[in-house]
Amino acid sequence: MPAPSFSMTGSPRWRRALGAGLCAAALLLAGCTGSVGAPDEGDGPLPAGAAGAQVEGRSMFPRLSHAQWENTVRDLLRLDDRPGLSASFTTDPLGGVFDNNEAALLVTPGLWGDYQLAAEELAAMVTADEGKLDRIVPADLPAGPEARAQAFIERFGERAFRRPLTDDERDTYLALFHRGKELFDGEDPFVAGVRAALGAFLQSPHFVYRVEIGAGPAKGGLIPLSGHEIATKLSYLFWNTMPSDELLAAANAGELSTSEAVRATAEGMLEDPRARDVVGAFHRQLYDYEQYHDLNKDQGLYPEFVPEMGDDMQREAELFVEHIVFDKEGGLTDLLTSRAAFVNDHLAAIYGIEGDFSSEFEQVELGEAERSGLLTRLGFLASKATARQPDSIHRGVFVNLRILCAALPPPPDDATGLPPGEKATNRERVEAHTGKGTCGEACHGTMINPAGFAFEHYDAIGRYRTTDNGVPVNAADVYRLGGEPRSYADAIEFSQLLAESSEAHACYARRWVEFAHGREVGAKDRELIQELGEASRGGASTKDLILQVVSSTSFLARVPAEAR
Repeated sequence: MPAPSFSMTGSPRWRRALGAGLCAAALLLAGCTGSVGAPDEGDGPLPAGAAGAQVEGRSMFPRLSHAQWENTVRDLLRLDDRPGLSASFTTDPLGGVFDNNEAALLVTPGLWGDYQLAAEELAAMVTADEGKLDRIVPADLPAGPEARAQAFIERFGERAFRRPLTDDERDTYLALFHRGKELFDGEDPFVAGVRAALGAFLQSPHFVYRVEIGAGPAKGGLIPLSGHEIATKLSYLFWNTMPSDELLAAANAGELSTSEAVRATAEGMLEDPRARDVVGAFHRQLYDYEQYHDLNKDQGLYPEFVPEMGDDMQREAELFVEHIVFDKEGGLTDLLTSRAAFVNDHLAAIYGIEGDFSSEFEQVELGEAERSGLLTRLGFLASKATARQPDSIHRGVFVNLRILCAALPPPPDDATGLPPGEKATNRERVEAHTGKGTCGEACHGTMINPAGFAFEHYDAIGRYRTTDNGVPVNAADVYRLGGEPRSYADAIEFSQLLAESSEAHACYARRWVEFAHGREVGAKDRELIQELGEASRGGASTKDLILQVVSSTSFLARVPAEAR
């Protein structure tokens, strides 16, 4: 991971002073010398029998995503809302399925400049408002100027860095605090010191990155993470923000010293409403809710489809996942087979549900002959469709990639769209273009098309149909699962087969490992993924899977850099 550039651009005196105070930290993060921070004493919470072979190498310095930065600034400064400054930052790239992939979250020179400007703006904003300043300056600070300054640096610094400051860090920031009265003429000396310190803390690499050095020397080829590092990792996984004061206190008290204690803490964190948002974000990215918006449908064929239905379909999907994971305490099997749904007047009309509905969402039960789980819901079906027809190919690709984690090659450069066929069914057009006897037979004929054809009963807006172009719909096919060809008559049976398959559960487990670690999976993750997949297939809930991930060796330790 490239270290950020810490050259101080611009002319303000305080920016030059800040640069001198942070050069050492920049060099440490670049791997030039020494160790970073103050690792906790003790053995760390490694499960018995943990070995280095179980842990995939990862960055010791994953950067905060822009969403995490916004949440962290809000909570660190105890603001009412996210400041919104990241809207002008260099855009976070998407590295894979999830937006927290460490491989994509680099600090470019442009982004580093964004961090500098934001730090200065936030420091000025907070110290110019007495009410905001009082929120971050504890009322019980000592009375003497020197003791008061030191206590502020230590307490705020612990929250900013998500761990206690070292003595050297405390002295460096305290010296900068005392220079505040020179850098900001005319301001109260304490306020000026706070402003200088805030600007420094907010652009420190220890704030921008989630530093994972570890606690003590390697044991059995692994370095256990410190209690503060685990608290930070848990907090960004479950809440997408910095640890709370209570979580930092638990780390200080050594209450995250065993895998059992970590699991118990995680169970409590899952009960926080913020966990619902993060679990929702996982499924939103995995199942591509963004594609539910800006859909173009032929108004002559589908006059009931209105632009705001993209928001409706996303909200339906969010409520469905929240119901399964948190209310029902279910897992992937329920996500693929449950007929519980949440509809308003727009969605109820397309589902064909009778009754009086409004713009508010109500829970209903969909018909067992027509719907089964998330793959038969309007969002997925309408987003994987053209303006006039179902898109069997993209429906099949989605199932292969996002539900089964199948290895599909990219489409060839000369791939073309389906030719017109006014008298043919949608399935006949797809088969003629990509099925047996065509150049696309290898992937389409055995993987993509069979998975996509299961959804032929659903038109371009996801409405159920029994005929296509005057011909009875044919949604039957065969897909290989568990090493055996499995036949099905329609999407209901196909969803059930997916829910029973080891492939779907292993894929869901793999995605949680990716999301929890913020990186792509590797060979050393296979054992954990297999265990999670088997547990999921056996009925373990999504919550159970998450708790198993955070109490695993791979979450609680890292491999030494020289062993990667």
